[in-house]
Amino acid sequence: MWNHCKTMYGLALGTIMALSANSMPAQAQPSVSNPLSLRPPVGLPVVPIFEGAYENEDGSVSYSFGYLNRNTQEPITIPLGTNNRIEPAQFDGMQPTFFETTRHTGVFTVTVPASMRDGEVWWYIKTDGHEELKVPGRRARLGYTLDTKPRPAGSIAPLASFTPGGPQGNNPMGMMAANTLSVKAGVPVTLTVHTEDPSVRDPKDPRNEKPIPLRISWHKHQGPGMVSYEQHPSSEDPAPLTELQIRRGQSLPGAEQTVLTPGRGSANVIATFSEPGDYIIRTMIDNWDATDSSEADQCCWTNLYQKVNVTP
Repeated sequence: MWNHCKTMYGLALGTIMALSANSMPAQAQPSVSNPLSLRPPVGLPVVPIFEGAYENEDGSVSYSFGYLNRNTQEPITIPLGTNNRIEPAQFDGMQPTFFETTRHTGVFTVTVPASMRDGEVWWYIKTDGHEELKVPGRRARLGYTLDTKPRPAGSIAPLASFTPGGPQGNNPMGMMAANTLSVKAGVPVTLTVHTEDPSVRDPKDPRNEKPIPLRISWHKHQGPGMVSYEQHPSSEDPAPLTELQIRRGQSLPGAEQTVLTPGRGSANVIATFSEPGDYIIRTMIDNWDATDSSEADQCCWTNLYQKVNVTP
């Protein structure tokens, strides 16, 4: 399993390098004559990334995709359509249209039936001023088979739901809320999820002396306007960063994040939508403070998606 984790880490980086070398036109590739030149913080393309494939019990296959927004100072919006599409078209529509800066792993999946398991699903992105980039989702490629099994120290994806006792998501493949929220533009609304970490870890391991917290973060996945966040009164104050978090480059949570310690409970955030329209909010719950859990290991987080209809 550890070899699998190292392989997936290498493949995540390898995918980015391969896309930069193969998907980008020659004139858009970095010049090797000046390898130490600084990368500009803006004006760069969004790169689609294939994370791997989950084999489902019914024979269907779920392809996991993420992205790299190479711009370090601003998010990029690319609406659904010619410049942001999935092919075959029957699987189009769940990809993000709002791309936050830097790398984001396993943001959405496309599930194909057993009858199409040996085919391919392509994600196409064209950022303004750049050539179109594309990446295929396919199964049975060495190192690209994903799973939801416990990691070496016992970590698995958190359980999460929109209502207490309701249907639960428990992996990056995600779950869409059964209902669509209806709110008014400019009027704050509370978004809530319920979650717990079912991981079974060795209590004798000194690394498990303290409970592993769950981090909950809210992200605009699709929508025409901006979404601003305020910390909910029930949210815990952020704890100081651990040495592991600092080494991983993590920062204290902003208003769009909260932490549950111990790893269970209800998480809330206050969201305000700037413009009318149809939105999707992605809530991501992770236990990445565990020693065997990180996006590089393709573990352990759960995606929840909430459709929101914003009226004037």
